[in-house]
Amino acid sequence: MGLFGIGKKKEVIDYSERYKIEQEREARLRKEMQKKTESKNAFGFLGNMANVGLSSPKPVEQEDNEDNLDAEGRKKKLAKRLMDMTDKIEEIGNQIYHLQQRIEVLERRANVKSME
Repeated sequence: MGLFGIGKKKEVIDYSERYKIEQEREARLRKEMQKKTESKNAFGFLGNMANVGLSSPKPVEQEDNEDNLDAEGRKKKLAKRLMDMTDKIEEIGNQIYHLQQRIEVLERRANVKSME
């Protein structure tokens, strides 16, 4: 943006449509999860059989296994990311240590006293 209309104006990027779609999807997922928990609570021990007839052709046990596998997959991905981050932090720490050592060598060669 320029002063008094001078200069090039920046483009405006609108992410509101994408945000609305994501919010609608999240709301839909919450409603589905709420319906599942309500139906399980309402029917008691018959909840599993009722869910099979109402929700989808898949058995509830299979859905639970898929959710568990999905959760396990997410846990594995998170653990891998944490390990990668830890390795990177350790590597950067080692680089900093080596740089400090080099600086000390250079200071000794130049006969400069450090402030430590």
